[in-house]
Amino acid sequence: MLDLCLLGTSGMMPLPGRWLTALMARLGGSSLLVDCGEGTQIAIREKGWSVNPIDTICFTHYHGDHISGLPGLLLSMGNSERTAPVTLIGPKGLEKVVDSLLVIAPGLPFKLEFIELAGAEQDIEINGYNIRAFKVNHNITCYGYTINVPRGGRFYPELAKENEVPLKLWSRLQKGETVEHEGKVFTPGMVTGPARKGIKVTYCTDTRPVPSLIKNAQNADLLICEGMYGEEGKASKAVENKHMTFCEAAQVARDAEVKEMWLTHYSPSLLRPGDYIKDARKIFANAYAAKDCRSVTLGFPEEE
Repeated sequence: MLDLCLLGTSGMMPLPGRWLTALMARLGGSSLLVDCGEGTQIAIREKGWSVNPIDTICFTHYHGDHISGLPGLLLSMGNSERTAPVTLIGPKGLEKVVDSLLVIAPGLPFKLEFIELAGAEQDIEINGYNIRAFKVNHNITCYGYTINVPRGGRFYPELAKENEVPLKLWSRLQKGETVEHEGKVFTPGMVTGPARKGIKVTYCTDTRPVPSLIKNAQNADLLICEGMYGEEGKASKAVENKHMTFCEAAQVARDAEVKEMWLTHYSPSLLRPGDYIKDARKIFANAYAAKDCRSVTLGFPEEE
């Protein structure tokens, strides 16, 4: 199961009761964070989760409202006695940006490892996740992220027996290992069926509607998408600032055929986002104006 919490929903600046946009995911003892604006670690504590298990932090881009909370978060992680490495993922220039921020957070007791993104799309396998980063259209280099939790094929004891697989190898093969034993190579396909549908979540802020977003969110269980403007008459401002309106985000969700969409990254002037969700729902019925700390646990789909 994949636990998700949208820690904050504000864009540009935090407001009372609304921290800057960040997403936290938990899977099998591993915690992953996407973006880390001011207030992120407070939101984590308000949720009742811990900063210690965070081992991966992805950044969409390097505007302050998406990364300004990083030094304080890392210091808190160090004070929680974390010593295992933390992997940071983001657009080119990540290490330089982080090094600048760490002037005020020296002497961390754990190593930082960097993955700098290049090109239109990039896949990263880490801690049980498949993360796909994809470029979107903002006024600086910006990426969205799709988080996939893969699911192996169903285990068939009769298939294992048919392929004369020793019983002591069944568990390892079922976990996806390829095993050499007594001069023979045994593969997972000798005990399992084809891979089954996993869990898919797409997160994207700070962009105009673009084909890459629709493509990479296709059939997602959940799309967390920016909705900077909800009020009427904001379409030209959205184009100028390279953001999206609620209705544009709803069109993305509809075209990508996602199951559910949470809007986030609201303009500071948009004090009551829920007042403007009605028109978006005319386009995509399963759209929600998310509030801070909106959470869900996603499981693998039940098999017929």
